[in-house]
Amino acid sequence: MAMILVAGTADTKGAELNYVRDLIIAAGLHPLILDLGIRAPTVPVDITANEIAACHPKGALAVLGGDDRGQAVTAMGVAFAAWCKAKSGQIDGIIALGGGGGTSIACTGMRELPFGIPKLMVSTLASGDTAPYVGTSDIIMVPSVTDLAGLNSLSRVVLSNAAHALMGAIRAPKVSSRNARPAIGLTMFGVTTPCVTSITQILSDKFDCLVFHATGTGGQAMERLLDQGFLSGLIDITTTEIADLLVGGVLPALPDRLDVVARTGAPWVGSVGALDMVNFWAPSTVPERFAGRLFHHHNPNVTLMRTTPEENALIGRWIGTKLNACAGPVRLLLPEKGISALDIEGGPFWSPAASDALFTTLRATITDPRRILSLPLHINDPAFAAAVAQTFLELMRP
Repeated sequence: MAMILVAGTADTKGAELNYVRDLIIAAGLHPLILDLGIRAPTVPVDITANEIAACHPKGALAVLGGDDRGQAVTAMGVAFAAWCKAKSGQIDGIIALGGGGGTSIACTGMRELPFGIPKLMVSTLASGDTAPYVGTSDIIMVPSVTDLAGLNSLSRVVLSNAAHALMGAIRAPKVSSRNARPAIGLTMFGVTTPCVTSITQILSDKFDCLVFHATGTGGQAMERLLDQGFLSGLIDITTTEIADLLVGGVLPALPDRLDVVARTGAPWVGSVGALDMVNFWAPSTVPERFAGRLFHHHNPNVTLMRTTPEENALIGRWIGTKLNACAGPVRLLLPEKGISALDIEGGPFWSPAASDALFTTLRATITDPRRILSLPLHINDPAFAAAVAQTFLELMRP
């Protein structure tokens, strides 16, 4: 039986949980209050904290058996994630309410729910950096404005809007996330847009092309969908997140980047798009250790730093080692005349020495049966995009 959940710590947010539940009941739906608290609830609940805690790998006592609140909050998040994963096919939608601890617990669980299930988080933290809470999910963060410490004239409005947003999403006609064409993932940055746009134009009649912005979370979201079986293969043109990971930029991949390709054996066609740069925010945010480096000011809030030959060699070894762990079909295409819109003859990041260090290291590291194809083209040349598309089509043939 499908569930509509109103989740939160019922030991501190009882009045707010009841208020949201009553709004949903008044609209003709049947919500359940789910308790994420670590102390006794102040209101009746439908799904108890003990039920959630029992899903922890070490049992309920790992969540509710100690005196350390911080440890209990973390453990409850682990338990709720396990509960959500087990119940994901039975949930129609969820709205959660929380401050610091409650937001952490609720979002840890909601991130395990499939894309498309409506998920709203009304939080005192929603106007700050929400990346640790949202991750690669489609959680909608709603700022509570006031603290969630009892109902007041403003919190009633915010909670009512959030509750009705959830109900609107639940009642709206369902849009299928599946397509008759196989879905594939592509990575893109502004400086590789012409390449990826051309590839999608060539392949869109055969594949549902999902393009991911290579900002760290973009690569994570793409690989999560591959791991879930939603994607049939990857065209990983823009691997710039790896440069940020290894050099210290602000849009890094996680250390497990490319591991899912090895684990799934999925077809992978990639390139070295935007590995000529490391990303920072405004110039004042660039670490002092990079003083004297070559920079390009993309806009007032984004500063790009040119990678050096030594850094490119490090990046090449890292990528090569990761790809060598892949048993599935792997093809790496190297555009010898430039790897981004800035890395072009006469451009601000044109550096044959840096590119040579990257290409030479990749060729020396990657082993059979993986293949490297070197082309005397710029990455944004339509002929390079055509070569990428043709290579992918060859790998995808039965």
